[in-house]
Amino acid sequence: MLDRFDLALLNLVQRDDSLTADRIAERVALSPSAIARRLRRLRADGWIARTIGLLSDRLTERRLRALLFIELAEHADLQGKAELEARLRKADELQFCYETTGECDLLAMVDCASMAEFNAFCDDVLVADPLVRRYETSFVKREVKFAPFVQLTSSQP
Repeated sequence: MLDRFDLALLNLVQRDDSLTADRIAERVALSPSAIARRLRRLRADGWIARTIGLLSDRLTERRLRALLFIELAEHADLQGKAELEARLRKADELQFCYETTGECDLLAMVDCASMAEFNAFCDDVLVADPLVRRYETSFVKREVKFAPFVQLTSSQP
């Protein structure tokens, strides 16, 4: 089970995983060695799934990003759905994909270098798949907020 120190550490490393144990010790009442041990345990136990580096806007601001609202033709085709999901997982252009309720079945974010790359992705992955009935696209004009962070409290998990 996670205690309040674990939750505090998880909240901190979600925002900045480059913090040293010494810097974290300034905010959490533990020694740097205890912090390092706990972080190793949290990673080993699977509470931290992975550590990634987020790119600067200087590298990403001119890229084309689009939200795709995907409607499937046949919900009972579990094999076809599994194959589509496997292709989506492999696509480097796909940043996230969620199965949703409502008018669309899947909601996805695609990031491409150009409109040609976006069209190729849609043609290769969506148009070519008989399970995809239709999809709608909304292009991202600007980012208002991006925060892949979950605030953990003592009532979780």
